Amino acid sequence: MPRIPDVTLANPRAARVKQVRALSGRPARSAHGQLLVEGPQSVREAVRYAPAAVRDLYLTEAAARRYTEILDAAQTAGLYVHVGTPEVLTAMSPDAQGVLAVVRAERPTLAAELAVLAATGDGRRRALLIAVLATVRDPGNAGTVIRAADAAGADLVVLAGDSVDVHNPKAVRSTAGSLFHLPVVSGVSLGDTVDAVRAAGCTVLAADGAGDHDLDDLLDVAGPTAGRPAGMPDLAASTAWILGNEAWGLPEADRALADAVVRVPIRGRAESLNLATAATVCLYASSRAQR
Repeated sequence: MPRIPDVTLANPRAARVKQVRALSGRPARSAHGQLLVEGPQSVREAVRYAPAAVRDLYLTEAAARRYTEILDAAQTAGLYVHVGTPEVLTAMSPDAQGVLAVVRAERPTLAAELAVLAATGDGRRRALLIAVLATVRDPGNAGTVIRAADAAGADLVVLAGDSVDVHNPKAVRSTAGSLFHLPVVSGVSLGDTVDAVRAAGCTVLAADGAGDHDLDDLLDVAGPTAGRPAGMPDLAASTAWILGNEAWGLPEADRALADAVVRVPIRGRAESLNLATAATVCLYASSRAQR
């Protein structure tokens, strides 16, 4: 049983509280190079998988008693742990659920992450799987796609073009901790991203309802011995999926960057799938084929 520190933060109007709360806004995040991680699930994963980046951990006394695994991991890692009143934690973030952390913002570059993947590999498969979000503006959607990519075993997520800040608190919450499981790159154009992942050996597929290829058909002929027709992409090969904006999808100029455009079959009466659902289906199709 970890030792629960004494309550040391009791003033919800204290300067420290205001500084933490300010990280919900992009100006403070940019100025300090830090982000806010809210809620027990995301904080647990940050403490477990990225302890070196955690600057401070804040809990209420009740949360410290309930989430002993978080407190124990934090104390084992030598992190700064602060116990505050419920009023203090709520003032820091209404979404904290009694647990939040201030974490150093990592800004990995695409070139560096692709170099790491090329140099090391992890033995899970021979092929790479990369999700590329093209001008995805909604933080909840972006975070959910990162979570889906993590679940499908993807190697990398890229937020290309004018996409949302991945450190937006809603985006961080929506990843449910997956932000700390795999690299997420931003600040790169879609064209540069496509050039880089193609140079790394990936086939670039765009997900679009008007695609020339049906995803189920690609699954049927995935792999080197499946008798795949000429010109049909192989889902078992290294693949980067381009996933478009929530409202307008992928414009023609973006689709033209891909090696092929793929549609997810819709068998019922639904007009379309939302971004996160379509991304999950496409990523899992590639993950299955690559296995």
